Amino acid sequence: MPPRISCPQGLSVFSLCIRPAAARPIPTLQPLVQKASLSQEEKKKLRKQQPYKWAQIQARKAVKVERQEEIKKARVASLGSPIHGITTPFIESLDSAGQEPVSKLFFKTNENGEREPVPLPTTPGLLNHHLTKQELDEALSMAYQLSKPIENTNRNLVDAVKEAQEQKRHEERHQRATIALERITSLDNANAKSRKIVNIRRCVETLGRHNTDNFLRPKPRAPGLPEREVLQRGGPDTGSSEVQIALLTAKIRVLAKIFEGPYGHKDKHNRRNLRLLLHRRQKLLKYMERKERGSERWQNMIQTLGLTEATWKNQIDL
Repeated sequence: MPPRISCPQGLSVFSLCIRPAAARPIPTLQPLVQKASLSQEEKKKLRKQQPYKWAQIQARKAVKVERQEEIKKARVASLGSPIHGITTPFIESLDSAGQEPVSKLFFKTNENGEREPVPLPTTPGLLNHHLTKQELDEALSMAYQLSKPIENTNRNLVDAVKEAQEQKRHEERHQRATIALERITSLDNANAKSRKIVNIRRCVETLGRHNTDNFLRPKPRAPGLPEREVLQRGGPDTGSSEVQIALLTAKIRVLAKIFEGPYGHKDKHNRRNLRLLLHRRQKLLKYMERKERGSERWQNMIQTLGLTEATWKNQIDL
C-alpha cells in the first residue's frame, strides 16, 4: 500500500482541467451603439425624450452646413464657374453681338476719381441677314441712282418748280427707305440665330490662327527638334482648337441663360444639350492644355474667353 502524503486540507478543493472552457452565452439585448446616422424612429424618440441633446445636434449640424457653404463659395470664387468661367469684355460683348460700345459690368477710375465703364470690343461693320455695312451703303447708293428722276436734256421745256418737287420727293423717299433698311439690318432687332451667326464670325476673326499667328509666337520645341514649317492658310481659320472652344463658349452662354431663367428647370432638352457642350469643350481644353500649355496662344485664349481650371479639370455636374 503506497504511503499517504499529508497536505493541507484547503488544496483538495482545487481541480485541474485542461479542456477548453465553454463559450459564454451571448446576451439577447445588445448594448446601445452610437451610429453616424439615426433612423427616423430614433430621431423622433431622441427629440421627444432628450430635447436638449436634440437641440445641440441640430446646432452642430447648422454650423457644419454653414461652414460647407462658405468653403463651397470660396472654391467657386477661386476657380470660377464651370459653365461661365470668368466674364471678360469679349464674353460680355457676345450678348449684343458686338454692338454695345461700353460694358455694364466692368468699370475703371479716371483721373478725376470717377468711375466710367470699360469699352467693349465691337464689330459695327457686321449687320443682320449676313450683310456688312459696306454692302448696305453700296446697295443704297445704287438704289439712289436708279430711282433718281430722269433729267430732261432740253432745259427750255423743263418746269423748274415741278422738277424741284420731284427731287425733294425722291430725297424724302430715299431717306425713309434708308431708315427702314437700317432698322431691318440692325442687330439690335435681330433674333438669337442671327446674333449667333455674327458671333461665329467674331470668334473666328478674334482667335483664328490666320490672325493670331501674326502677333503670337508658337510654342518652342524641345532642343534638337527642327522648327515646324509655317504653312500659308488658304482662308479664315475655323478648325483650330481655340476657335472651336470659342464657338462652344458662345453657344454655352446662350443655353446657360435659358437654363438659368425662370422656367429653366423644366427644360430637360436644353439641360442635356448644355451638358454635351460643356463636356465637348472640356475635352478640347484638355487637349489644348496638353499641346499648348504655357504658350502665348494658350494664354491669349484663356484671357480672352475667361476660362478657368473649373472648366476643364473638375467634374461638371448640372
